[in-house]
Amino acid sequence: MRPSPSAPAGAANRASSRAEGGSEGRAVSPPRAAGACNGRRPRRIRGVAGRGSGSAGTRRNARCPPSLLFYKMLGFLQRPVVVTADINLNIVALTAVGLLSRLWRLAYPRAVVFDEVYYGQYISFYMKRIFFLDGSGPPFGHMLLALGGYLGGFDGNFLWNRIGAEYSSNVPVWSLRLLPALAGALSVPMAYQILWELRFSHCAAMGAALLMLIENALITQSRLMLLESVLIFFNLLAVLSYLKFSNSQKHSRVPPADPERARRRVASACIRAVLGELFPALLSALPRPFSPSWWFWLALTGVACSCAVGIKYMGVFTYLLVLGVAGVHAWHLIGDQTLSNVCVLCHLLARAVALLVIPVIMYLLFFYVHLVLLCRSGPHDQIMSSAFQASLEGGLARITQGQPLEVAYGSQVTLRNVFGKPVPCWLHSHQNTYPMIYENGRGSSHQQQVTCYPFKDVNNWWIVKDPGRHDVAAPLSPHSQEVSCYIDYNISMPAQNLWRLEIVNRESSTDVWKTILSEVRFVHVNTSAILKLSGAHLPDWGFRQLEVVGEKLSPGYHESMVWNVEEHRYGKSQEQKEREVELHSPTQMDLSRNLSFMARFSELQWRMLTVRSDDSEHKYSSTPLDWVTLDTNIAYWLHPTTSAQIHLLGNIVIWASASLATVVYTLLLFWYLLRRRRNICDLPEDSWLRWVLAGALCAGGWAVNYLPFFMMEKTLFLYHYLPALTFQILLLPVVLQHVSDHLCRYGALAATPQGLRVKGVINDDFSVTWNGFRSQKRHREGTTGFRGQSSGWLGDESNRRGWGPGRAFVA
Repeated sequence: MRPSPSAPAGAANRASSRAEGGSEGRAVSPPRAAGACNGRRPRRIRGVAGRGSGSAGTRRNARCPPSLLFYKMLGFLQRPVVVTADINLNIVALTAVGLLSRLWRLAYPRAVVFDEVYYGQYISFYMKRIFFLDGSGPPFGHMLLALGGYLGGFDGNFLWNRIGAEYSSNVPVWSLRLLPALAGALSVPMAYQILWELRFSHCAAMGAALLMLIENALITQSRLMLLESVLIFFNLLAVLSYLKFSNSQKHSRVPPADPERARRRVASACIRAVLGELFPALLSALPRPFSPSWWFWLALTGVACSCAVGIKYMGVFTYLLVLGVAGVHAWHLIGDQTLSNVCVLCHLLARAVALLVIPVIMYLLFFYVHLVLLCRSGPHDQIMSSAFQASLEGGLARITQGQPLEVAYGSQVTLRNVFGKPVPCWLHSHQNTYPMIYENGRGSSHQQQVTCYPFKDVNNWWIVKDPGRHDVAAPLSPHSQEVSCYIDYNISMPAQNLWRLEIVNRESSTDVWKTILSEVRFVHVNTSAILKLSGAHLPDWGFRQLEVVGEKLSPGYHESMVWNVEEHRYGKSQEQKEREVELHSPTQMDLSRNLSFMARFSELQWRMLTVRSDDSEHKYSSTPLDWVTLDTNIAYWLHPTTSAQIHLLGNIVIWASASLATVVYTLLLFWYLLRRRRNICDLPEDSWLRWVLAGALCAGGWAVNYLPFFMMEKTLFLYHYLPALTFQILLLPVVLQHVSDHLCRYGALAATPQGLRVKGVINDDFSVTWNGFRSQKRHREGTTGFRGQSSGWLGDESNRRGWGPGRAFVA
């Protein structure tokens, strides 16, 4: 008995069991071992089933002797191994044309083009392993660009100081622009595959790919050392991977009668049968969707989402879109009564691991590699904490090398404000005093100023017992109190000069004040006022330094009230020798090993999110409304002699058509939802689900990548719209095919003589309909018994069903 090619493995096993099994003592004819092993039709011999329960006997399969298994393996080795592959020539052609359009004369112009001056600096930092901080996004995109420079042998020696500067001979321009160009080229076939996975026609998929291929703005952006094309690539990869994952659970396009597909199914059934023998509990718990390809596409979805976020923070919009679609699918999966509780739990856990855990791990991995590569001090160190700076080679680590760890009486220290806003600064005092009377008429203590100074200076060193505080309002913050110093050669310590030290990040009650590592607050003993950096700049009499106040009413913890010792040494005076002897040899600490990766990651991520960007108006900046109408452009490059130019300018036909398609889809979706609310289904269920999913990914992708820019207070450019434009381009063929398959066909049916006939039905609401647009339905209960059709603009009947393509009914 041979199972049909489309029969599952279980059916084949059951048929075999029925042929072989039987009750105890019943004579059966199992296949001969040699025949079973060499694949020939076996001759039947007599035998007796083993003792035991009948069910166990029926499920026991005949085994091949070891010698025959050896001959079977030998026969397998004597046959050639054949591997078949399905190659879509459309994808191959699109990939080739995409590579040609992006790689042809890639090194031209051999000059710095627009934002290449911005990204090139970071590439040089990577080549020299110098730490930097970029608030525009995570480091993964910069590392990809640096990878191109590394593969091209770039040493980082180039001065990225102006747009239009000619590249020197040591700059591998082609290699630096290679990865963005490859990403832009591969986005073309991915557009084709996305529409194909959405179950649209070949023409629609090819149209989307061609629109991606010829769009001016996408070509321009992908041929330069910029990150937008890489971001678009991972956005599309995330959507495509999720669609392949989702479709791997559904029926394939290939019909079951296909011989090749039949052989694959038989092989899959055999594999599952073997797994069933070895791991029956596991196989019963995991359904068919848990296949290697199913896991691959699900994991790739999470990886692509994390890469998109790692390129720019804008990638989080597409990540949230994919999470939303996956969440809706998971919600429907929970309601599937055909699945067991264990199966549903496995599905949810798999999605949680792939779409939540993997992206988090990948995101941390980007920063780990970033921090491992950038181990040297650089120009951006000052914004980081003292502990972070001390973990880098050179810079503060060179200054603080070998300094004592524990702070004690008599220590000479510099105190750095942890908050570092608006700029990093150190507690500072100089001989200049506060003015007798401020500009607003208030009086001051007229004592020595205490400020916060953003530069290294000898007046940043403190050996005084504590700064004094008077009951006088601060110069710029009247609600706070002035902090000042005065000279007391008798070293007296009146109560109004005493400050209590509180270690904010102490690990235990016995923890001591440590250099760099301890974050402390200074609380005035008499008034409980806290030493705080207000952030305001003093007038000219204060040399524009930052104001330091005593915050008496402090509602809670704030970093502006926290300080840490950055530089530390013991004095050489006679009075302090006894203290130095008491401390013996002070403990030294390697801060680079003490500061954990998570501590460095948390600080770096916080600084990236809170660093102030340059919000000044740019010549080519624009608003989100300018993008849709293409009422703006950017001059990227101008040749100094020939006047050759590169402009970022979109194709007006594509941009206008894509915007029109978005409007048409929105109106049609609203119309269909309104009619479905009245139980009028204009589309078959499969077409409706395909229409909604395509809109959720394409129109939704445009919305989530475009609308948030209206709430952003930053300088915006036309290239910020390109990720949203990509999803809008994918929507255009979707709308065109829908109009062609459904709306135009219905219009053609209505234009026929039969379609123009109206059949009236006598009933209680005197309704009529157009043939070809509504299906026949039995009249609702409570009316006459006629079988007929009822209609109306929205209709009153329930459970109506529309007509799909190629279907018509004529009364």
